[in-house]
Amino acid sequence: MRILLTGSSGWLGRHLAPLLRSRGHELVGLDVAPGPATAIVGSVADRALVFQVIAHHGIEAVIHSGALHQPDIARFPRQAFIDVNVTGTLNLLEAAAQAGHSRFVYTSTTSLMVRDDVRAGPGEGGAWWMDESFGPVAPRNVYGVTKRAAEDLCRLVSRESGMAVAILRTGRFFPEDDDDPGSILEGAAPSGPNLKANEFLNRRLTVADAALAHLAALERAKGCETFVLSASPPFTRADAAELAVDARAVIGRYFPDAGAVYAQAGWSLPERIERVYDPAKAARLLGWQANTDFASILAALRDGAPMPFAHEPDWVSPVLRR
Repeated sequence: MRILLTGSSGWLGRHLAPLLRSRGHELVGLDVAPGPATAIVGSVADRALVFQVIAHHGIEAVIHSGALHQPDIARFPRQAFIDVNVTGTLNLLEAAAQAGHSRFVYTSTTSLMVRDDVRAGPGEGGAWWMDESFGPVAPRNVYGVTKRAAEDLCRLVSRESGMAVAILRTGRFFPEDDDDPGSILEGAAPSGPNLKANEFLNRRLTVADAALAHLAALERAKGCETFVLSASPPFTRADAAELAVDARAVIGRYFPDAGAVYAQAGWSLPERIERVYDPAKAARLLGWQANTDFASILAALRDGAPMPFAHEPDWVSPVLRR
C-alpha cells in the first residue's frame, strides 16, 4: 500500500517510517522540516499541496501524525494550532475521501481528556480510570481544543464518506524531559528516566509501541473508532481508590520486589497515581498490546540492562530546527 505519512520527520515519524517499509508499504513522507523519511517539505495547512500530493503520488491511505504539540503553545500563536491541527486535518480527510481511500489513521492525544478537575486530583472514586468512554471531554488548552476538533472532523468525514478512520489517543512517548511540572504531583519529584519509568504504570508507552499501534490501525481499522493507547496498566478499576492515596502499597501487591529494585537504583516509586489510561479496546479490536510495560522496566533494573524506552533530554522538534 502506498501511504502518505505526515509528521515524517518527527519523533513518531522517524520510527513509524521504517516499520511501514519493513511491512512492504511504500511511503511518501510530508513534513514542514526535512528528514530521512520526508519526500515533500510542506505544511498540511496548504490545501493545494495536500490535494496535489494525494492525487499525483498514487496515495492509497493516510497516516496523519503531524501536528503542533503542547510544548509548542509557548512558541506559536493559537492561529497556528488552528491552521495545522484543524485545517490541516480537514485538508487531508477531504483529499483522502475524494480519492476514494478506504482508511485513514489519525494520531490524537490522551491530553485532551485531562480536564481541569482531572488535573486537580483524583475523583470521588479515587484515580480517574480513562478509557474511550471517559467524558465529558473538556480540553484545557489550545492543543487539546484543536485535537478534539480534528477528532470531530474525522468522525464527520468518516460518517459522510464511509472511509474507515482510526483515532489513536496516544499516551506519552516523547523522549525529552517533562515540559509540565504539574504532572510530577503524581509522585514526589522524580525526573528524567525515573519519571518515565513510573509513567509506564499508568500513562506512557514507547515510541516503538506507538508505531506498532499505527500499523495495526492501518491494517485493521473499521468504521470510525477511537482508541486510548498506553502500556497495559497492572491495576484494575478496583484499585482506583487506593492508588489515589497509597500507590506504593498497590504496586507492592503486584510487584513485591519493586520497592527494593527501585531503592537499589536510587529511584522512587510514585506516592499517588491519580489517573490510569486503559488500552483494552485497542487489544480487543486491533489486536495491539504494548510490548513494553512496567514489568519490563523492573526486569531491566534487576538485570542492570538499558532501559527499554528512549530518554533524550536534548531532543528538539524538527519544527524548531528549520
